[in-house]
Amino acid sequence: MTAAAVPQPRAEHEPSASAVRGRRSSLVIALLAGALGAALVLLATSRKWAEGTAAVAQGSLPQSADGDDITGLPGALAVVGLAALVAVFAVRRLGRVVVSALLALCGAGVVVSSALGASDKAALEEKASKVSGLTHSPIHDVAYTPWPWVAAAGGVLLLLAGVLALGYGRHWPAMSGRYERAGTTGRARTRRGGPAPDPDRPEELWKALDRGEDPTEAPERQEAERGA
Repeated sequence: MTAAAVPQPRAEHEPSASAVRGRRSSLVIALLAGALGAALVLLATSRKWAEGTAAVAQGSLPQSADGDDITGLPGALAVVGLAALVAVFAVRRLGRVVVSALLALCGAGVVVSSALGASDKAALEEKASKVSGLTHSPIHDVAYTPWPWVAAAGGVLLLLAGVLALGYGRHWPAMSGRYERAGTTGRARTRRGGPAPDPDRPEELWKALDRGEDPTEAPERQEAERGA
């Protein structure tokens, strides 16, 4: 009579199923939030943020200023933040922490600069001066659009992506397969004698996610779990 199989206790360093799901969710949310946030900022800065009327000798002329006229900082930070979002998956350890912090700072910078630009009329006054020929030409009937706050919302999404990268980025897979993960030395061949699949290649990472595996775990543990 065979003894009933006794379930083995989970190792302390082995992540639980909920932890694995949390890592995957953080990865997906960070990617979507970062990409959407950068797109919103770039879209908003190309739209009209303020409009008014400049007094000239012939009467008055309407003037308007888009986000890039008022401040070029949100658009520039959005581009840097998008590059940082991609770079998160190309670096590891301390480099990933630094890039994640840069992503979060870009988001915070977009929020602050967009909020300041929401009530700035310096660009309108400059345009009014060019039209009237006066050094300090006044601008009247100034009105602002909601686009600065759309840009600020995009900055919040970039900030969220950076915070998630700081909190969970160490568990995310890496994009590059040129560098070997610690502990993979010696696994140069598969059972059939061919080259072993590189666990850091993007296609192998996504295959592992499709199989319900955590790509951040050691491959030996994954093989042991599949054979159990």
